[in-house]
Amino acid sequence: MYPHERSLVEKHPADKFAIVGVNSDRTIEVARDAVKKNQLSWRNFYDGGTDGPISSRWNVNGWPTIYVIDAKGTIRFKDVRGDELDSAIEMLLAEMQSSSEPEGAR
Repeated sequence: MYPHERSLVEKHPADKFAIVGVNSDRTIEVARDAVKKNQLSWRNFYDGGTDGPISSRWNVNGWPTIYVIDAKGTIRFKDVRGDELDSAIEMLLAEMQSSSEPEGAR
């Protein structure tokens, strides 16, 4: 999973795309080691375990859980992976591009 996420970070411009990791390992030390060992360059948060506040609020009951959120903050996809994840991201980036173009350019 991490190699695919790494390729997404490299492929897409940082001003339009971001990955945010939420780690639910048993301790913060284990979470920090995972970030270092896997060379995760994107922002990661430690949630204090599987029943942490982020996991609880977002109704996460399996790991990893993937949410793809659009520019308005709406969850548009959940648990997509591989080509399906790539397609979801491409679609949302295209939506952002078309909504930012001047009216006559469409």
